[in-house]
Amino acid sequence: MESKSGNKISLSFEPSKNFFKRCSRLSALIRLLLVSLITSSCAQSITENIERGAGYMYRAGYPEVRMSAIGLFDEQSNSHINVTANIVYGSLIYKEVKQKQTAYIAIETRIVKTSGETEETVRRESYNLSVSEIEKNNITASQDVFTFDHRYAVEPGEYKVFLTVLDQSSNRHTTRQSSTIIPEADDQRPVLTNIQLLAKDNQSNHSSYEPITTYDVRGSVDSLKFVFQVTQRGPRSPITINSELVRFKSDTSYARPMAFPEPSPSNIQYKGIEYDKREVIQSSRRVLDQTGSVMVEFIFPVQARGNYRFSARINSDDEEDEIFKARDFSIKSKNYPTIKTPHELARPLVYLMGKKDYKKLMNIKDPDSLKQQIDIFWLKNIGNKSRAKQVISLYYQRVEEANKQFSNFKEGWKTDPGMIYILFGPPLYYDQYIDRMAWFYSYDRGDLRESFYFDKPKIRHPFYPFDNFILMRDFYYDSVEYQQQQIWLSGLILNGTL
Repeated sequence: MESKSGNKISLSFEPSKNFFKRCSRLSALIRLLLVSLITSSCAQSITENIERGAGYMYRAGYPEVRMSAIGLFDEQSNSHINVTANIVYGSLIYKEVKQKQTAYIAIETRIVKTSGETEETVRRESYNLSVSEIEKNNITASQDVFTFDHRYAVEPGEYKVFLTVLDQSSNRHTTRQSSTIIPEADDQRPVLTNIQLLAKDNQSNHSSYEPITTYDVRGSVDSLKFVFQVTQRGPRSPITINSELVRFKSDTSYARPMAFPEPSPSNIQYKGIEYDKREVIQSSRRVLDQTGSVMVEFIFPVQARGNYRFSARINSDDEEDEIFKARDFSIKSKNYPTIKTPHELARPLVYLMGKKDYKKLMNIKDPDSLKQQIDIFWLKNIGNKSRAKQVISLYYQRVEEANKQFSNFKEGWKTDPGMIYILFGPPLYYDQYIDRMAWFYSYDRGDLRESFYFDKPKIRHPFYPFDNFILMRDFYYDSVEYQQQQIWLSGLILNGTL
């Protein structure tokens, strides 16, 4: 779900529609003015050269696709666009063919050149593929991905790349879009391509590095590789490449109880991520003195959870302005966005457990003992083993869906919208404003106990690309949250009771 949020307003009274309109308009004018002042600065050119990968774009019943497009040069300095798409196995419809579960999909790629006076489609390719179960016992529930990776020769320029995946069994399709730039190489100025992020995953059957198409990186990966190319065609002074891996200060906490006070504007939970507060993990300097295209690679061990940027800058003796490219990414939990390990299963229980019980649970280090205590928690509360399995399945399904819908600088289930989504499910309907969203679980909009309002401290813009929605908390939510927890712990959630 996409959403917008707004100004902080106490919900201890019933706000009128006109009140919200006035606040939204005033907030919009002030925020848009600030954004225009910021983005008009010369630093905007820097943010345009930061690659962040794609989001999840989750829709139940549709092919789940994540894609990226990177402009590169080959060994002969010919330009091309490398298109990579990850398609989730479990999002496809399967039929049994020769004792194998097989899905049939059609993929279309369309490359549109946007530099120039008009947009022009320069490449359009179609493929018909079948995806079959090989070693997966339950491919229909698998959150692993099938990778589509193709290279297309194009001239230097600015491009939009569209990739559509059609499930031929359901006749439903998903289209993703990415943008990339291939600079024109000449004798006067070197070219630095976008930075591609790859990872080697210990859990994968592949021993090679695989492209990362999203902002999020699973914590199970063994190492990270950053790849870019530098091209210079004419003789010139040596090129100096300065690279840096930094970690930004960011919020990694789970959502606080619904009746807690709102965080102050100076709190990291309010800000979300602070790009001006960073820790340098590693920096290096390389000097290139040869002509042609040179592939540059940097390999790092997987980092701790958090938000990072790998950047490359080119400086030379006769070049006053620098050339800058970067790849932002976030290290999340081991199997993100899915939930598999005992620790991954235990963490989201914070929304159902008391503080002392949760702390005691999280102090268990042994995975087998932890899994046993998780099972005891569910069975002790629900009683019936069969019913407990259904409740557990629903709970973690919502956790994974929250990860795919609300992921930003931290796991989606940790966000305020993620918490509400897990506990209450998707809203009956919702409203969107410039900087606010409202979720309603009753057709009576005046019933504040079944209405949730979220404020967004910052408008999305190139300098702050995340939606950081904060629940507008109030004391009366204490009983609302407790009652919903009891609905889960009694198993009544299966009856469709809010």
